[in-house]
Amino acid sequence: MMMFLRRMVLKNKLALGSLITVFLLIIVAVMAPWIALYDANQPDMSNTLSTPSWAHPMGTDRLGRDILSRIIWGARISLQVGIVAVGIAFFLGTIIGMFGAYWGKWSDEVSMRMVDIMLSFPMILLAICLIAFLGSTLQNVMIAIGISLSPRFARIARGLTLAVKEQAYIEAARAMGAGSMKICFSHVLPNILAPLLVTATLYVSTAILIESSLSYLGLGVQPPDPTWGSIINEGREVLRLAPWISTFAGAVIMVTILSFNILGDTLRDYLDPRLRRQI
Repeated sequence: MMMFLRRMVLKNKLALGSLITVFLLIIVAVMAPWIALYDANQPDMSNTLSTPSWAHPMGTDRLGRDILSRIIWGARISLQVGIVAVGIAFFLGTIIGMFGAYWGKWSDEVSMRMVDIMLSFPMILLAICLIAFLGSTLQNVMIAIGISLSPRFARIARGLTLAVKEQAYIEAARAMGAGSMKICFSHVLPNILAPLLVTATLYVSTAILIESSLSYLGLGVQPPDPTWGSIINEGREVLRLAPWISTFAGAVIMVTILSFNILGDTLRDYLDPRLRRQI
């Protein structure tokens, strides 16, 4: 880890900036109750649609609520959804892909056909269908996005497992009497983990974008809890009068997604010996 950080500091300023941005976002999300200037859900009808000022650095919405405070609280929900949803997808996809490929034959066929069916749906459409069935709560949004992303991890885990299970050390473990479960968790999983972790880093931004899209459509976390997508949707109705509402929320989403993508690309290059010299 220290070698990775040292390489970023010395040779990749863009990756270092992305790491700092992600770290600051996490700090803001954790410290939201203490650093938010105002109550994110408290209306102030005497101060509606105020332009950005010292009192309200990002202005207020049509109910007089401080946009900066709402974005800060929205960071907590967006990062929570992104990290937990990817964790769910990582677990489900890895288990399905690894065991399906290792056992082969009918287990591989059944699991991959299920994955193919899920991949035939756009991720956001699949998430909408699941939320319609489960309901629009924070927990259900995380589950729906996690299930929607899991086929991508399953595909990657399957391909990696097919390559790893033919290696000599796997044959040696079988010859020593190790069972399938022990081989998968002790030998296969450690050797396919690095690419899956890189994929997880990249898909955090995808999960955040899906959550923002669902909130924009009114299908995500329900009001009064602020989310970045719902802030953009609220600003859409008064876009000509108060463009700062949607602009600031959209800019935060863009910077967050860009930072996670750059960080994921850098981590991928670092873990790939062929590309490590370029970092």
